[in-house]
Amino acid sequence: MNDVSTSAALTARLGARTGHFLLESGYHGNLWLADLDDLFRRPRALSPQVAELARLISAYDVDGVCGPLTGGAFLAALVARELDLDFWWTERTRPPDAGSLYSAEYRLPPGTRLEGRRVAIVDDVVNAGSAVRATQDSVLAAGGSPVVIGALLTLGPSADPPAALSGLPVERLAHAHSELWDPATCPRCADGSPLTEPEAARSS
Repeated sequence: MNDVSTSAALTARLGARTGHFLLESGYHGNLWLADLDDLFRRPRALSPQVAELARLISAYDVDGVCGPLTGGAFLAALVARELDLDFWWTERTRPPDAGSLYSAEYRLPPGTRLEGRRVAIVDDVVNAGSAVRATQDSVLAAGGSPVVIGALLTLGPSADPPAALSGLPVERLAHAHSELWDPATCPRCADGSPLTEPEAARSS
């Protein structure tokens, strides 16, 4: 299955909706994935995708895999199992500040030490990269070395990784086009379009 068909299958499965959304990163965007958590309800159905992502990550000689709760950590655990590696997770400890970019914080469990460990950071879907960036910061603070980011799907105006990911290589199974706008220059805001509530998008 090629990148285009894979991205179409994933976005359909994830309940993609269009609108004018406020994302965790603080950016505005035109795409919302309503059913991310449902992706992991039947883990066996993801086995081919997990195996392929694990194969891509294995080239980086990692010691373990870390993902942000919820969906990213579920995928990270499956990849770690596939590679027989250690698994860690981060949890959001501070929600984003209104009007700020990349202000959400994700933390490892207290006392987690990763000195000298080469870590793959895995999320189910990476858009602007808020949860992945915050997880990377937490891994660094614990003494680990993030060496690669893995995802089933990346989103954005181009297939290039967002600058927020600090130049780390990104291994993904597919990419889907979406728009990201700084709130200060958002064309939807300029047109007077209100933000779409995710619940409204889910029912549309």
